[in-house]
Amino acid sequence: MWRVGILTASDKGSRGEREDKSAQVIRDMVAGIGGKVVSYRIVPDDLDVLKEILIKMVDQEKLDLILTTGGTGFSPRDNTPEATRAVIEREVPGIPEAMRYESLKKTPRAMLSRAVAGIRHQTLIINLPGSARAVRECLEVILPALSHGLEILTGRSGECGAD
Repeated sequence: MWRVGILTASDKGSRGEREDKSAQVIRDMVAGIGGKVVSYRIVPDDLDVLKEILIKMVDQEKLDLILTTGGTGFSPRDNTPEATRAVIEREVPGIPEAMRYESLKKTPRAMLSRAVAGIRHQTLIINLPGSARAVRECLEVILPALSHGLEILTGRSGECGAD
């Protein structure tokens, strides 16, 4: 079982003015790879708050995977990629590249995503879009590879190559 955290960045959601539909999509889909959501937070699009929560989720809660949703666009309040870059130790560019590549087949707006992914200690952090539909589409692309990546990252497996 993978210990999963969801961090939703939404000013309106944090004030109770918008339902967080993306988090439910994440919850449902990670179950398919043996993931269990054990931590969930919805916070304002504030850089310092996002960094603080990401650090707590990794360093104190010891999660295997954190999926953020929201805050990856062009708005001045979209701070999720900057918060993620501030806390990770190593970037994993292939994950957001794959999401953008597949999403571009559906909409040219996919190129506007500033999502990043990276590793802090033994936790993988991935930025997802804010809309439930886009979250589903992105997770469909990356979930097939995540279990293997998490096995290597957490030391549950040491084999990367296939014979």
